[in-house]
Parts: sequence; C-alpha cells; structure tokens
Amino acid sequence: MSRLKEECGVFGIYNNKDAATLTALGLHALQHRGQEACGIVSCDGNNFYSEKRIGLVGDNFTKSKVLEKLPGKFAIGHNRYSTSGNNLIKNIQPFFADLHSGGISVSHNGNLSNARHLRNALVKDGSIFQTTSDTETIVQLIAKSKRTNIINKIIDALFKIQGGYALAILTNKKLIGVRDPYGIRPLVIGKIKNSYVLASETCALDIVGAQFIRHVDNGEIVIITESGLQSLKPFPKLKERPCIFEYIYFSRPDSIINNISVYEYRKKLGAELASEADVKSDLIVPVPDSGVPAAIGYAEKVGKSIELGIIRNHYVGRTFIEPTQKIRSLGVKLKHSINKALVKNKSIILIDDSLVRGTTSVKIIKMLYECGAKKVHLRIASPPIKYPDYYGIDTPSKKELLASRYSLEGMRKFINATTLQFLTIDGLYKAMGFSKRNSSYPQFTDHCFTGDYPVEPIDANRINIKKNKVSLMLSNS
Repeated sequence: MSRLKEECGVFGIYNNKDAATLTALGLHALQHRGQEACGIVSCDGNNFYSEKRIGLVGDNFTKSKVLEKLPGKFAIGHNRYSTSGNNLIKNIQPFFADLHSGGISVSHNGNLSNARHLRNALVKDGSIFQTTSDTETIVQLIAKSKRTNIINKIIDALFKIQGGYALAILTNKKLIGVRDPYGIRPLVIGKIKNSYVLASETCALDIVGAQFIRHVDNGEIVIITESGLQSLKPFPKLKERPCIFEYIYFSRPDSIINNISVYEYRKKLGAELASEADVKSDLIVPVPDSGVPAAIGYAEKVGKSIELGIIRNHYVGRTFIEPTQKIRSLGVKLKHSINKALVKNKSIILIDDSLVRGTTSVKIIKMLYECGAKKVHLRIASPPIKYPDYYGIDTPSKKELLASRYSLEGMRKFINATTLQFLTIDGLYKAMGFSKRNSSYPQFTDHCFTGDYPVEPIDANRINIKKNKVSLMLSNS
C-alpha cells in the first residue's frame, strides 16, 4: 500500500418510502470511503431485509437486481474498506441480529482500539462470533447487556468500547446515530421533508436532496422516531478532536465541515505550504487527483498557475490483473502518465497531500526524470506520517512508514527528489484556522504526525508487549 486507505461510509434514513433507493444513492456518494464491498439493511416496521455485495455500489445496487428486495421506510447502508477483519462476504455490513427485544442492525465507520480484548472476554463468556470484524463486537455487547431497553443496552455497550467510531443503528422503530466521545469519526444529520438522514459526509445528503441540519456532536446519541429527533449525551464531556485526515485526505472535496468545504481547507494547506517551503521553479504540478486542491492553493499563494504535468487514467479498476513482475512494475503507469512536452527541461514543484511508504512518489519522480525534467522538488501538504492509526485508517505499521524509518534527507534520497519539504504541524493548524497546535490539548486527532493518541491503542500495545517478550526470550536463549 503506497497511500492511505479509505475508511468506511455509513448512511441511514428514517420514514421514506424510497428508503433503500436513497440509501444506495447515499452510498454511491460515499464510494470514495470504501470500494471493497457494500450492503443495505431495510425494515418495514416488522421484518428486516438484507442485501450485501462485494464490489462497488453502482455495480450491485440497481432497482431491477436488488433494491426491490429491500422494502420498508427505514434503511441503513455501509461501504466497506476493511481496517479490521478479512474481505469476506460475512464481514460485509450492516450486521443484523435478532435480540430478545427485537431485531437490530449496525453500520460502523471506524475502528475499536480494544476490540481484540473485548472479543476474547466475550468468547470466554460463551459468545459465538460469526465474523472477524470488530463491528460484531459492538453487536455482541448490545446483545449481552442486562439493561431492559435497546437504548440503555446500546449505552451499556458504548461504555465498554474504545476507539474512533460513528454508528448508524436500525431497529424496527428507531434510527440511531452515535459518535465516539472525541468525535474522531464524522457523522452528520440531514432531512428530506419528514425523513431524517444520517451520513458520514454532507456529500451524501446532497445526492439525495437532503438539507444539512448539523453534525452529530462528539459523544452524542441521536434517536430518530416517528416523534422526531431526541439527543442523549451519556459520556463525560470531552473536547472534540476530529480526525485531521478528514480534512487532508478522506472526505470528498465538496463535503462541508464547519461551514467550509473540504476543498477550501485543502487549498489553505497548499497556501501555507507555499509560505513555508517555496522554491524557484518553472512549473507547479499536482499529483492527480489527491494533490490538486493543495497545488491550486500553493500556486495562488506564489502567483503562478498549475500545469497538468501528470495525467491520470480514471478507468483503471482496482482488480487489474498483474500476472508477472515485469507487468507489475509498470503498475504506476496504468494510473499516471507524464505530459512529456510540458515537463521536458523544466524544474518542477511536485505537490501531493501526503507521503506514506513513498513507493508511488519514487515511481512518479523517476517517470518525470525519464521524460526530461531537470529538477523535481517534492512538496507535501501535511506533516510527515510517523505513527500508525488505530481508529479506522488502514495505515502501514510504523516500520513501513517512510517518515518513521528515515530523516528528511534520508527520505529525499529514497525518493530521489531534488528537494523535499513537508508542511509543519503548526502550519497545518494555521491552515485549519488556529494560530498553532495546542500541545496540551490538540484541536484534532493528529497522532499519525505526533504520536499523541487520544485513546489508548490497547490491542496494539498488548501485541507489542507480547512481541517484545518473545524477542527477549529469544535473545536470552
């Protein structure tokens, strides 16, 4: 994996005769958050109906094939990228279970940092798991709760889990939205006439014609019934720390966060990068599509225009067959090609939003040199990623992250750039509207840059302790 992998997307709608169709449209708008699999569960007030498919929403959820199998005025859906559990049909969400109090279905965006610990305890207590997803742990905890009603059962489960999560939960009478106490993972509320909508991003509201109402607060539970919307806040109050990568990378550019489009945030990141790390050059070239907004902001700041020195092929599927090493080594050329006439004999500022393993940067820079570029100055519109994530982003392990393995000069040599500069952490916060990072209580979840984890990664720490014990035993043997 040379780039960060998407999280998941959730969508839910209450009291609409076209619930399943609108859910499919919402998932289509959230397709960028997960392309491995998709699923929808609907309810007609009595019975639940489920359809799950591997692949893209548009390839699977059409009216003639699937949607007519999903009757009812209530539905939730999920786009999957597997940060936890294998990519198997049984792991596709939403999950459904028949409880003593009635049916319940759960969609989950995020990752539990103590899922392994909880799962082991539940198995010892007699629970039988059907999947390898941490989302089933949430369902099992709700089912095992001794509380009397479903809301109290959910609250009971939430006090046991840790990590970053946004949940859309469906019962035969309620649509429930939940956001973790720090608000790491996003969730928004919209409305179509008398129908409430929950979604990971505002772009999913736009596609179904819903009016944006507000974000679900950190640590909030919203309960939607025929009586309207009720809000509960059972957790001790914490200052919100949303994931900074929603602004940098994950959210769709046209989504709105805090009344500002994600596109504008990314332009500001590029402008701040220009203030910190500009260099004399002939061309400003973005890595498409991820680096385009930052490159526009950079170019506006220095008074130049961007040029399409790299052309992206948008018709390369994720499952392209690469049967031999020779073909595999050409993989980057399937997605990117160089505008040779433009870059020849030019000094280039190459702009991207992030640098993970560095393998794609190595290949793109090599291609630029092969096409005659004189110099390639790589500029990254975020700080170096030094630490892995445990809250829903599928990052490589620390030893695989380029910035964890090398100094700045070591990274520059590895990718063979003429110069390399990242946006500083204070520059990142300045672009987000703050004077600098509050070191005592950061405004965002930014642990990938700083190592400051707001929620202890319990499972990862226990695995590391176990590995260290094994290493010590081997070294002493």
